[in-house]
Order: sequence, then C-alpha cells, then structure tokens
Amino acid sequence: MDISQIVDRISQKIESKGHAADKAKIEQKLRRLIEEFGVQPADAERTVLYDIARDYGIQLGGAAGPGDQKQINSVSPEEWVTIEGKVVALGSSPSPSIAYSGIIADASGAIRFVVWSKASVPEIKKDSWYRFESAVVDEFKGALSLKVHSGTTVKELEGDGVIIPVITPIAELAAGVASVRAKMIQEWDVTHDRMLQSGLLGDETGTVKFVTWKEEGKERLTPGMVYNIYYALVDEFNGRHSLNMNTANIVAEEGDIAVSSGATTFQGALVHIAPGSGLIKRCTAEGCNRVLSRQNYCPVHEMQPKFNYDLRIKGWLDDGIRTEEVLVQREVVESLTGMTLEVSKELAENNPLGMDEVFLRMREKILGRYLRCEGREIDRRLIVNSCESIHFEPTLLAELLNRTGGEVS
Repeated sequence: MDISQIVDRISQKIESKGHAADKAKIEQKLRRLIEEFGVQPADAERTVLYDIARDYGIQLGGAAGPGDQKQINSVSPEEWVTIEGKVVALGSSPSPSIAYSGIIADASGAIRFVVWSKASVPEIKKDSWYRFESAVVDEFKGALSLKVHSGTTVKELEGDGVIIPVITPIAELAAGVASVRAKMIQEWDVTHDRMLQSGLLGDETGTVKFVTWKEEGKERLTPGMVYNIYYALVDEFNGRHSLNMNTANIVAEEGDIAVSSGATTFQGALVHIAPGSGLIKRCTAEGCNRVLSRQNYCPVHEMQPKFNYDLRIKGWLDDGIRTEEVLVQREVVESLTGMTLEVSKELAENNPLGMDEVFLRMREKILGRYLRCEGREIDRRLIVNSCESIHFEPTLLAELLNRTGGEVS
C-alpha cells in the first residue's frame, strides 16, 4: 500500500483551499489509523481529511463528513457513524491500550463501545450524554461495537432525558447488548473462583444462562424473583446465548412470570454413571454451594469442617444413535433409586466404604436401565426435572430381534 498517494491527495485538497499542508503530519495520522487501528485506507483518508479541514475551518461539503448520524439499532459493520446517547455503563479497562469501555444507549437500543488510549478523548462519565462523531462500527462473533479512535470526536451533551430500555424476549436475544424481564429459575454451582453466581433465567419465550463475576457492588439474584435487567452483554457460543450481568442495571419487581418450560425429552439406556455421583458434600460458605472433595476441601474456601449433604447423578444416556449427558438432582435421584438423602447419609456413616457404598448401590440399581428424562438442555447437558423407567414393547423387541437375525422365545 502506497500511503504517499493518499498523502498527496489530502495535501492537494487542503492546498486548494489556500492552506499549507503538513505532509509529515498527514502521513503520521494515516499510519496510526491504518497500521495501529486496522482502519481501511479509504476510511482513514476520509477521517484525516475531515480532521485537518476542521482544524483550518475549511468547508468540504460531503467529501469528508463524520459519518451519518444514526440510531443505534440501525448501524452496520464497518460503517463510520455519528451517534448521540447516554452512557449507561462503564467497565474496567481490560488492557493498557484501552482507556474506556462501556455501553451507550438511545431510544432505539444500546451498543458497547471501546475507547483506545491513544484516542485522547475527554473523560467519559456514566449517566452523562455524549455525541460520538466519526466512530467505527466493528463486529466480533456477531456482536456490534463502536471503536472510538484518534479520528473520533467525543462531545459531552446537556441531556437529562429518560431512556426507556427496549425489552427483548429471551427467545429473540442476539449477540450484543440487551435488556430482558425475566425470572430467576435455577442457581448452579459456580465453576470459577472469580464467579459470583451462575444460573438460569426465564421468561414466557424461553430460558438463558447468566453469569455474574465478582465485582464491588454486585449482588446475587434470588431464585423465584422477577427482575428487570437493563443493558446486559449477550455472548454467543456454539449457537447458545448467555448473559453477562456485570454491565447490567438490575431492578427487582413484584409479580411472577409463567416461564416457558423449554422442555426437552430424551430416552435411552443409562450407560455410564460418572464419579461425583451419589452422596456428595457441599460447601456451606455464603453464596458457594460447591461440591467438596473427599477431604472436605472447597476450591474457593479451602477446608470446610461444616457441610451439607446432597444427592445427584451425572451420567450418559444412549439411544443407539447418540448420547446425552444428564445431570439428575436430588428429588429425581430419590425417585429413581428409592434411596432418600437420609437413608444414604445413614448408609455412608455406618459402612466401611462410606460414600462409595452409596455410589455402588445406586449404580447397581439403575446402570443399564432404560430411562425417559425430561428437562432443559443447557450447554449440551440435560438438566433433568423428571425421569421414569421405560420398557420395550414386546412387538418392538421382536422386530429388533428379527432385524438382527435372532429369535423370540
């Protein structure tokens, strides 16, 4: 790429208006945009020309405008746009190259923005109104964001209007930023020591996983409560969405939601019961509930002299075509095995094998049995709500034997 040609074009336009053009400065601006920020040459040329024309007070018509002013919900990838809105969230900088990251919203929606450290913009404050002039719309994993670079002008506006967030049904979520009204229906074991809470939210259209990371001021959601969740980040992985709650403003409300069951049914032979099934111990530290090791060790809170017993089964169902990982909670385990929590505790405390005895007896009772399980499929695992034993119909069994060349006795 020959930057000198772009430098010459910009210089000629500036000089045609009666001003001297500093070619070295023009080249420096171009290289920063193109080489450091990955801006396309044509867009970099337009931005540098606009910056210099603005410095000299030159009117260039539409040749180097800052980009069309648009509503947030109408921007497209690789566009140069101007938007006005309210900064509704600010996040900590993930790297020294980023000065700010946050969310800006208008009446049509919201979008994440990133301000590069070299952009030299004024301090950005939460709950203030701004005009981002000549920002670049970027796309990553389906999520749009605004890149505020050295060619972007950021102006604070006098605004005190109220923005009413656009509520999106869970079934219509897409990667980016969204607001939902949902009920917390399930809390899960957290899988990372930086994680405050993880679980499942639901509304009338479906369910979605959520995660809240440990951060000052962040609070846990209460199962069964309904929340208005404004401006959460929507991540997408393998076609599944999840909500990152750390950017969100969360307001609890009275009432209830008839959550769509989103139920999935799978039946097959229980071909494997994984370690960690049977009788388990859980950490009693506030907000934890992690499964303890045999030595009562919690990966976050270390040794725990006190704990709560629980039952679960982790395993695989196989229908002869595919397998499905299942996680069966206490109530369903008791129904399937006939072994209650109290019976299992007594068995473990009065047997030389301890908790292993519970695991072995449960495995003997249900391994290899045909089961029909119903629940929600989350992250390729079926969280089982109900489960029952099934038996082959004699006619179906005869048909299968005939296909394999066997005989029915």
